[in-house]
Amino acid sequence: MPANRIYISLFFLLALLSCSAPEKKDSDGFERKFITANPDPTPLSPEETVKKFQLPPGYHAEVVASEPMVQEPVAMAWDGNGRLYVVQMNTYMKDANGTEEYEPTSRVMRLEDTDGDGRMDKSTIFVDSLVLPRTVLPVGDEVYITVTNVQHVWSYKDTNGDGVADQKKIVFENNAIDSRNLEHQNGGFLWNLDNWIYPSRDDLRYKYKNGKLIVDTLVDHMFGQWGLTNDNYGRLYFSEAGPGLPAVQIQQMPAYGSLNLRDQYTEDFTYLWPVIGNVDANTGPEGRRDDNTLIHFTSGAGQVVFRGDRLPADMVGDYFIPEPVARVIKRGKVLNKNGKLVIEPAYHEKEWLASADMNFRPVNTYTGPDGCFYIVDMYHGIIQESEWTQPGSYVAGKIAELGLDKIRGMGRIYRIVHDNFKRNSVKPNMLKETPAELTKHLGHPNGWWRDMAQQTIIVRNDKSVVPELKKMALEDNNPLARIHALWTLEGLESLDKATLIKAFADQDANVRKTAVWASELYIRKNDEEIIGELNKLQQDASADVKIQLMLSLRTNKTVSAQKIVKDLLAANPDNELMQFSYKVYEDTKIKTEAELARIKNLSPAERDLVSKGAINYKQLCSTCHGPDGKGILIGSNPMPAPPLVGSVRVTGDKIALIQLMLLGLQGPVDGKTYPNVMPAMAGNTDEYIASVLSYIRNSSDFGNKSSVVTVEEVKEVRSFTQYKVEGGVTLRDLEIGKLGRAENTNWDRDRNKK
Repeated sequence: MPANRIYISLFFLLALLSCSAPEKKDSDGFERKFITANPDPTPLSPEETVKKFQLPPGYHAEVVASEPMVQEPVAMAWDGNGRLYVVQMNTYMKDANGTEEYEPTSRVMRLEDTDGDGRMDKSTIFVDSLVLPRTVLPVGDEVYITVTNVQHVWSYKDTNGDGVADQKKIVFENNAIDSRNLEHQNGGFLWNLDNWIYPSRDDLRYKYKNGKLIVDTLVDHMFGQWGLTNDNYGRLYFSEAGPGLPAVQIQQMPAYGSLNLRDQYTEDFTYLWPVIGNVDANTGPEGRRDDNTLIHFTSGAGQVVFRGDRLPADMVGDYFIPEPVARVIKRGKVLNKNGKLVIEPAYHEKEWLASADMNFRPVNTYTGPDGCFYIVDMYHGIIQESEWTQPGSYVAGKIAELGLDKIRGMGRIYRIVHDNFKRNSVKPNMLKETPAELTKHLGHPNGWWRDMAQQTIIVRNDKSVVPELKKMALEDNNPLARIHALWTLEGLESLDKATLIKAFADQDANVRKTAVWASELYIRKNDEEIIGELNKLQQDASADVKIQLMLSLRTNKTVSAQKIVKDLLAANPDNELMQFSYKVYEDTKIKTEAELARIKNLSPAERDLVSKGAINYKQLCSTCHGPDGKGILIGSNPMPAPPLVGSVRVTGDKIALIQLMLLGLQGPVDGKTYPNVMPAMAGNTDEYIASVLSYIRNSSDFGNKSSVVTVEEVKEVRSFTQYKVEGGVTLRDLEIGKLGRAENTNWDRDRNKK
């Protein structure tokens, strides 16, 4: 995974202090014990690995499954009966070149604990012969799976009980080939509280309906990478490994548009405190302290908001994110400041979990049915994809030196337990329970049980429980049960106005917010009775309720709805999130109108190219350059890549611009060095490259009005470009034509010609 470069001068003092000062022990006795600057890459047994974990006092790791039962695991999910489905990328990075990476030999395994001792003892190959499977989502007695390069969503089912899928069908069909690097494709699939299924990336979400997925197109693209999680109230949490952003798109739901605040996590949350040195990040020696430990996130992935009931209560609602390059799992406290979420580290200069095993590669984390914390450890030598391990790169040298390509065919799943708690050994049996029995789980203290019960009731579509759900939504003593009852009614298309109106007055702010959110099914119908009742919530004591009110009503064009929104904005000038969200919403409308006006002047073929480029740019490039081309500023991190707005390289010489995208870029830009190296994009098609460049040269977002780049032009530049450049590609290489120029190129090279 691409790693961040850090200004050594910026962090020199911190590095010096961290190496020279003795490590401090907190009052609870939790101490970071640094082990070594140069760890041994020799693989350890699962039992030896857990002994290398440093956790707070009272916490311990247990092995749930390991090789050969699982190999190269990257994701997992339990079905309603507690059977565990594990996604395996068996062909991932067998060597530095990614040899045979796309061979159809990967699997999804089904694991079971038949004797109740907490360790898996039965495994079957649920689905075989897959190309790098990415996500798994049990839905009733089916299992939804997605794979690399294909955008279909497949359903698999075991009809005879042997643990092997024997029925396969498409539940969402999309014949477009995903040509992005496998790290940049969707890496999460989550049935959320609001009954929408969200991916971690792209601009679609899905709703289950009679065995199929109904698609909804979102305002913006989601920019998450690997893994996706939610909290007890349905907020989603993404992360973006490329720019090293440990939490993105956490302020509002994707249906309202992408929104990030620069201070949505503290500066301290961006620092990592491993207990061993790092030798395989592609920054080389940069980005590390004097003790060789990684300073900042380079590959945050697989986050979870813990929602279980068999670990200390102060863990519930905390945000945990693994960093497989640093071999740590960072824990953050999620604070709600007047409706704005801010994440700060739970510990000072130490991590919740830090491993001294160099091969520990935590890539995903979960809340389990037993109320405990689960970790997926890929236990793999090479963690960066081949785009970043090319011959001559720092990582390629380390792979050869340390034999990292030999460390494969392994993988582990761990459970974190605590001395003061006993895991829940009751095995779920939801696929066989009646809807009435399932309803009782909606108030369970473990979020996994609540989610699975709600989902299973909706998949069954048995409305016999509607009266009980209405009673629960208004009378249950547990606010979480009331919230799940409201959403279950919504999923059954049985949420009536009378129940909603009563829920608007609930004593719990999160229930009131839920009711506002769920009322959108009536807002979309311009229901004046509901809008009139919502008007009463303008003076609500909760900032969350008022922000949700603004979000839910702002797209409704009725006079009454728009008046509520304007009144809310006027009455809450100091609510940063409300004001900023609305400004971004208004700006997006203006930019969209300008974009439509701009492309009207292009030919149909050029318009199609620019439209495709907009999608491709927003899916990948925007994560570093920003959705508006102005760069990314979140937290106190340096901007990961240069802005594109006003850049002469974007609007000028086409040959240099195409070569820059084909070969990538390193080194300073306009006298400034950026943390990220732009990877080579030569593996993408000529159309892909032409579309992205045409978009950034013609986007009204960027204020650019230059000629498009055609597929033929990219093909021609590719034919004469020299791909072996000693020392890497720099702007100087491009300026002096070091990468090759055709003698008789018959199209515009002039920097300023449109």
